[in-house]
Amino acid sequence: MSLLFSPLTIRETTFRNRLWVSPMCMYSAEDGFPGDWHHVHLAQFASGGAGLVVSEATAVSPEGRISPRDTGIWDDARRDAWAPVVAAVHARGAAAGIQLAHAGRKASTWWPFAGRQGSVPAAEGGWTAVAPSAIAYEGFAVPAALDEPGILRVIADFRAAARRAVDAGFDLVELHAAHGYLLHEFLSPLSNEREDRWGGSLENRARIVLEVVRAVRAEVGEAVPVLVRFSATDSAPGGLEVDDVATVAGWARDAGADLFDVSSSGLVAHQRISTGPGYQVPFAARVREATGAPTAAVGIVTSGEQAERILQDGQADAVFAGREFLRDPHFALRAAGELHEDPAALWPPQYVRAYRERPRPR
Repeated sequence: MSLLFSPLTIRETTFRNRLWVSPMCMYSAEDGFPGDWHHVHLAQFASGGAGLVVSEATAVSPEGRISPRDTGIWDDARRDAWAPVVAAVHARGAAAGIQLAHAGRKASTWWPFAGRQGSVPAAEGGWTAVAPSAIAYEGFAVPAALDEPGILRVIADFRAAARRAVDAGFDLVELHAAHGYLLHEFLSPLSNEREDRWGGSLENRARIVLEVVRAVRAEVGEAVPVLVRFSATDSAPGGLEVDDVATVAGWARDAGADLFDVSSSGLVAHQRISTGPGYQVPFAARVREATGAPTAAVGIVTSGEQAERILQDGQADAVFAGREFLRDPHFALRAAGELHEDPAALWPPQYVRAYRERPRPR
């Protein structure tokens, strides 16, 4: 058996394989409610063989949405709307995760296919974004700096959202501390100019991340895996670098996090990134090496052989893919074929006929 299609157990959850679906925003919710789009969208990846399907960034409060069309889980009604989606993923053999998020200064913006850019005005359904400091993301409105009670409310919102996620049936929660959203904004000196206990040193800037991890771990108990997604670098002068993030990840592990989903960038518009196949995998390898904690790698992973090499080389313990699953929702089934796995072990029985009757090369 390949490593990619071997099981992985974290706390009391066992994943049938290590090829997982990254959280990807669909900007298709109405007032924070997931709907038919989300049900079909996420369930198809489970039918396609993924070991874990993670929902898009789901706001822990209304003002934490990236756009007015983001999903949320800030009350029981939205919790209940997620439950059938989770059940559909489980019915197809995959674990279900949710990424809990607060967009910070990148909140209240137009969704990518809205035909407009920048911040959504209040008259058109927008709201005032919040951040560690009143520093705007380039092209967006200036956010309001959070005061101490506001920061404590954010921590409480993550905790309450984690409880609702578990009650909706999700197997794990992932905390979004990447891509320039609120927790990442606190971590980076480019967006955090505070002079209180939430700013200044790396330890102070990481305080909110660690408090959220502790609060969520206390709420969900010892059985539920807690993941954290980090941006390993800001890809900009004066910003976070991978060793900073590895240090924070070590602290987060001590606070109760189990696995780190390591991405990069997203904090500033003037970032400079060189992309290519597996371009972010070395970041996952560095965090894994520095902390001894399991990591998941991301970054233009498009084949079973490539994903298997990442695991065989000890760079990560699982692989997340996003756009490749959008291009091919059955990416995991294809990858299993590339690695000569037994199709009966992964293919839905309704699909096995297609595998057996596939065209043979001449």
